Amino acid sequence: MTVDAHPETLEFKAEVSQVLDLVIRSLYSNKEIFLRELISNASDAAEKLRFEALTDEQLFEDDPQLRVRVLVDKEAGTVTVSDNGIGLSRQEIIDTIGSIASSGTRRFVASMQAAQAAGGEETATPTPDQALIGQFGVGFYSAFIVADRVTLISRRAGLTPEHGVHWSSDGQGSYSLETVLKPGRGTDVILHLKEDEREFLDPWRLRSIIGKFSDHIAIPIEMAREDDADADKDKEDKEPAFEQVNRGTALWMRSKSDLADEDYQAFYKHLSHDFDEPLAWVHNRVEGTNEYTALLYVPKRAPWDLWDRDQRHGVKLYVRRVFVMDEADKLVPHYLRFVKGVVDSDDLPLNVSREILQHNRKIDSIRGANVKRILGLLEGIAKDEPEQYQTFWKEFGRVLKEGPAEDYANRERIGGLLRFASTANDDDAQTVSLDTYIERMREGQTHIYFITADSPAAARHSPHLEVFRKKGVEVLLLSDRVDEWLVSNLHEYQGKHLQSVTKGELDLGNLADQEEKQKTEQAAKEHEGLLKRLQESLGERVQEVRASTRLVDSPACIVVGAHDMSANLARVLKAVGQDAPATRPILELNLEHPLVRRLEAETDANRFADLGLILFDQAQLAEGGQLDDPAAFVGRLNDLMLKLFMSGG
Repeated sequence: MTVDAHPETLEFKAEVSQVLDLVIRSLYSNKEIFLRELISNASDAAEKLRFEALTDEQLFEDDPQLRVRVLVDKEAGTVTVSDNGIGLSRQEIIDTIGSIASSGTRRFVASMQAAQAAGGEETATPTPDQALIGQFGVGFYSAFIVADRVTLISRRAGLTPEHGVHWSSDGQGSYSLETVLKPGRGTDVILHLKEDEREFLDPWRLRSIIGKFSDHIAIPIEMAREDDADADKDKEDKEPAFEQVNRGTALWMRSKSDLADEDYQAFYKHLSHDFDEPLAWVHNRVEGTNEYTALLYVPKRAPWDLWDRDQRHGVKLYVRRVFVMDEADKLVPHYLRFVKGVVDSDDLPLNVSREILQHNRKIDSIRGANVKRILGLLEGIAKDEPEQYQTFWKEFGRVLKEGPAEDYANRERIGGLLRFASTANDDDAQTVSLDTYIERMREGQTHIYFITADSPAAARHSPHLEVFRKKGVEVLLLSDRVDEWLVSNLHEYQGKHLQSVTKGELDLGNLADQEEKQKTEQAAKEHEGLLKRLQESLGERVQEVRASTRLVDSPACIVVGAHDMSANLARVLKAVGQDAPATRPILELNLEHPLVRRLEAETDANRFADLGLILFDQAQLAEGGQLDDPAAFVGRLNDLMLKLFMSGG
């Protein structure tokens, strides 16, 4: 049979050469990683074939026994990792092998360079570079740590032998591609080792690496049997006999008492292609009407695509040890999408689909149990290892804040896991829990007070906090975009109502000073003319102008009605391209402030209008708002300053 090779030389997409250089330099101290990554990829390819063959047995091509083989050719100086899995077509090779991290390449390079620029002393733990490599899924390219050329020969299952593809590169910026004849399906990755990496031509060295990193993989990993060197002198002419060198038992099916932390950590790295160890994990077997095993991990670092709306997240689904689905997102809710792991069911059908998962009671039961286990795991870390929990929160806190909106039944438990910045602390670190806040509440305080803003600085320096500082009342500072969604769904915690300090009439409950309240009411009556005059001057810009009980040092602030959308939420919606309902704010005045007193004394109508608009615009700016007409504001302010300078006042 003849094959039209269609040879071509192609450039790697984007900054692949730069990434390759970073990968090689970042992992030079742990060269064994290359074998773990290649075997992991081969195992995944075998699992994918098993899944696709559920609906098309012809894909097995009369060879249903899946396996991964590691071969050594000492004379040629090569190590080959071969699988008979799903394989790759020519276009799939261009789309995957020819580019790194796809559209995330630029972001990957920027992150890598930033991590390198940060510097730091070498430690035994994975470097930031290694962690990023794991996040961006470039494990295949770790082959270039030990090889100066990598050759890949592959054929996708279901295609005929003449559709084999030969890929080769030295990692310097381009790769060659041509069509070849490949009788068997699957992929062979051939590493042409560098001269100083010949240690990996020792079969026993490779066996020890496999035992260390890949012993748990369920697909058999085979190597040529090591016969006596003097026996069978003509064995070069014979097909080598292979033997399995890994245990090949699904780790999650083994008893927890038989597994060490190192076993769990190694399996996590295989499962997630992460170079870092997991933060924590939970492993359990459920028996009864719905029998299944679950092994779930909480990573230490967030993957780069955590916020990619098009990316599926979830755990792997197996049915009776047969891989069925990658990233089965129905097994964990979206707000726990960072969770990695395996669920192996004894009761689901092998031909289960995403559509079936969506309406399956057994899946609902598994999902509910998974949620309870993960929340329980996080509660244990938060209680016993607060520093570890802060590591988790920095990476995944914003995701967990989606929970109360998505999981109403568990909103109280999720609420206990939330962390916030607070006026009780001098920094903007999110370390304060709702339980801690309640413990520190003033006697007579009935609400949990919070403020939302578009930045930590805007929240901390908001004029709305002035009366709370005066009375020594703690306020939570919320500045993540998701916080608006959070507080609109988490209305109370432990019987305490969450109250925004920027909405409606200020309700301090028993903390209110009745004498001060009466004084404010009396001042409002005395200055009713000013309030009415300013409201008429501002017209449709405001809903109301009233005396403030919030302000101590500032002249004015913007407030919205108790049931209106907050100004910060309106800004968030506009920033993401959504329409926000138009609402007119309430302008509150500090009637004791000299600027307000000066405004009240102004007799010139035009100047009064200008001063009133400046005061209103300043209040909007103090809340992080944008002015409808910034040029007009600047013009009025310049005119006012010029008149003051000319008058010498």
